[in-house]
Amino acid sequence: MEIHQLIGYILAVLVGLSLGLIGSGGSILTVPILVYIMAIDPVIATGYSLFVVGSSAMVGGVRNALKHNVDFKTAATFGLPSLVAAYLTRAYIIPAIPHTLYETEGFAVTKPLVMMVLFAVVMLIASLRMIKSSKRNKTVQKEIKPSLSQLLLSGVFTGLLAGAVGAGGGFIIIPALIFLAGLPMKKAVGTSLIIIAIQSMAGFMGDIGSNPIDWSFLLLFSLASVIGIFIGMYLAKKIPAEKLKSLFGWFVLIMGVYILSKELFF
Repeated sequence: MEIHQLIGYILAVLVGLSLGLIGSGGSILTVPILVYIMAIDPVIATGYSLFVVGSSAMVGGVRNALKHNVDFKTAATFGLPSLVAAYLTRAYIIPAIPHTLYETEGFAVTKPLVMMVLFAVVMLIASLRMIKSSKRNKTVQKEIKPSLSQLLLSGVFTGLLAGAVGAGGGFIIIPALIFLAGLPMKKAVGTSLIIIAIQSMAGFMGDIGSNPIDWSFLLLFSLASVIGIFIGMYLAKKIPAEKLKSLFGWFVLIMGVYILSKELFF
């Protein structure tokens, strides 16, 4: 095993660790690790990320379900349109996009470039939401009448986003479950993990047949992430999650700026 591969697997544990500690956000690191450390093509990396994210989220989702922190009715309402959108995005929309979208002398806009720039934008948005939410001392839960149409539309949007960039979209799903479905924070986090798991796996299924899959690598990388989740869940009992979320948010922000600058200027 080469040194860069060893580093990649160690960082995969970090992905799971962050997910186990703060309940979301860790999956946003998977694509940069696969692209910049493991040297995998961005289009393939986003598909791999869906499998890693789905596997990791399922572990966390089952754990929350056993603690009765999952609203399965809301998960189905949000998750069904989300998984359909994620599958269609990976199976039909991404393959239909040509490799070179625009080309001039000395510069070409390619599909991998657009996907990494879009991913960096998602990272920036996610980081700002994590930093902002960590500054709130508490969330005031109000009585909210669930909005079926808004939940369905949010499900479609997050499915499209997950399929396009290979991220779970927890930074969108959790607020939607709180403010549209009226779920308390703990139940929103648990429900979001189930949604992320099913939409991510559906998106990955759409990739089968379109892109080559190195199953031995993918399973080993996913296993490292799952190990990180169990470590994170253990440490979460001893470390305040909100402080970690703020620090992780700043780290994701720096990573997003780095990816944008690297892809666009270097």
